[in-house]
Amino acid sequence: MLKEGEIRIPSGCAISGIFSKSGKRISGESIIKSIATMHDRSNGLGGGFAAYGIYPEYKDYYAFHIFYDGNISKKECEEFLERHFDIINLSKIPTRKTPGITDVPLIWRYFVTPLPTKLNESQLDEKEFVARCVMKINTKINGAYVFSSGKNMGVFKAVGYPEDVGEFYRLSEYEGYSWTAHGRYPTNTPGWWGGAHPFALLDYSVVHNGEISSYDANRRSIEMYGYKCTLQTDTEVITYIIDYLNRKIGLNLEEISAVVAAPFWQVIDRMPKEEKEKYTYLRSAFASLLITGPFSILVGFDGGMMALNDRLKLRSMVVGEKDDMVYMASEECAIRVIEQNLDKVWSPQGGEAVIVTLNGGAK
Repeated sequence: MLKEGEIRIPSGCAISGIFSKSGKRISGESIIKSIATMHDRSNGLGGGFAAYGIYPEYKDYYAFHIFYDGNISKKECEEFLERHFDIINLSKIPTRKTPGITDVPLIWRYFVTPLPTKLNESQLDEKEFVARCVMKINTKINGAYVFSSGKNMGVFKAVGYPEDVGEFYRLSEYEGYSWTAHGRYPTNTPGWWGGAHPFALLDYSVVHNGEISSYDANRRSIEMYGYKCTLQTDTEVITYIIDYLNRKIGLNLEEISAVVAAPFWQVIDRMPKEEKEKYTYLRSAFASLLITGPFSILVGFDGGMMALNDRLKLRSMVVGEKDDMVYMASEECAIRVIEQNLDKVWSPQGGEAVIVTLNGGAK
């Protein structure tokens, strides 16, 4: 029998990100190599990747990646898509048989654009129309789950170790300017295909290491604005909070980080007047969206990536730079395995957002 201390669970979950500030597209091989280095931080119950810039030939269309339990749910979902979208292209997502990936659902990809008549009838802007359609599929069509819905980006996830997931989806055949990856070690939620990371809505994707103790409060708050948390994991709510604060409220990412990982009141009290007023407003206006508990997250978005720790830095995060490349990971070894000679490497402070964008530096 194992005694206490004889088995190591190293903070659970692994995250890694690679970003080219020049927009250079790189193969998925590097991110697979990076996340595989942290194999022992996950337990085979979930792995996944998000990639940006991978569909240049369809960059003006929303790329829906969808899991189906079977042909009945596929037929129902495709009928819904045909009523609301012009389907430019549809196909199975290419995969290869991988021993570590079993119980595979139907996995399809659709490049779509809203039908003008439906969009006009809805009186919504295009992104809100698409987001509501995604929510409707995920909550109303049994056995169908849209797990990626942005433009010129895609999420690829499964139950398995992340390196096996990368092999399964043939990610070495894709090229993107931004990649994130996740190896899952679920602690209080089930390991299933929909619960693997990344979680995505439109162009936003999130990978997360940690546990959100404020999940119920965050979920109740965000569901007042039309979102539905149905995937049995706390990370889902982070994605919706970011979408709500950025797309609907208009906060920038630095302001969003000051909401979800808000400074303590005693820190705010010592700030200069203008800064103090700003942070007081953000903490007060969006108090129910403060995320508490240990976490480190990587947020992918169109043209950029953000790394953020909880304000007490209870989960690890390391950032490295080399020329135009930026690397972010749970452990430095995951960066060094793909780039040994870094120009700069550091660990962000708790609550400190590291934001990189195309043709911009880390800040």
